[in-house]
Amino acid sequence: MCGRYASARKKHDLLEEFEVELDGAPDQELGPDYNVAPTKGVYAVMSRVPRDDDGSRSGRPVRQLRVVRWGLVPSWAKDPSIGSRLINARIETVGDKPAFRTAFASRRCLLPADGYFEWMPTEDKKKQPYFIHPSDGGVLAMAGLYEFWKDPGRADDDPLKWLCTCTVITTSAEDELGRIHDRMPMMVERDRWAEWLDPRLKDPAKLLVPASPDRLEAYPVSTEVNNVRNNGPALVEPAEPVGKETGNGADADALF
Repeated sequence: MCGRYASARKKHDLLEEFEVELDGAPDQELGPDYNVAPTKGVYAVMSRVPRDDDGSRSGRPVRQLRVVRWGLVPSWAKDPSIGSRLINARIETVGDKPAFRTAFASRRCLLPADGYFEWMPTEDKKKQPYFIHPSDGGVLAMAGLYEFWKDPGRADDDPLKWLCTCTVITTSAEDELGRIHDRMPMMVERDRWAEWLDPRLKDPAKLLVPASPDRLEAYPVSTEVNNVRNNGPALVEPAEPVGKETGNGADADALF
């Protein structure tokens, strides 16, 4: 967890919802995606201090929306393939692990989602997918980190010289959600967005608290979501379970 989510809101709606000051990807607009998977391009909200004419950074952070690739590639990585293994960062260790600690200190972001998917094992050894989303239909602001990776094989003027990637911070799931899977994405409450995004904040961990279970609801959906090639709103519609459930889906990450 989290290995799949849905993000179908239009760009201009996200710009308004997150009070974005700068469209950091004016030439990119992602279509509705009901089956967001690792290595796909996703929207990320971040705050960055702008550069002066001499290249230095000064002034206040500016909130912006960018398109980044899901699967964090640390700046020290030899190649970007490591990103497919770094789609999640556990809150328990995110401040200590070499792959995440630098980004956690100053490159935090929000990853907008309509909801996310988890899988629960059934008695016949199948796995039942569930869609978990805000009960009020609002947007999920998943806590994330972003990082820039410089491709040593490309010229400095190559627009693909720099790759921006992200990861989702996860925490333990409790109550009803923990019955489905033992992990869930960490959410950032609206009144903490500005602090979380501020690269100058020195103690970001204090802002992260698990979402109250009563704010989220879960229901079974079609196993069509298991295949990343399938997409469309039908993937988030309620469906009949594929079998009798056995409990916590802690091993469901093997699907991703």
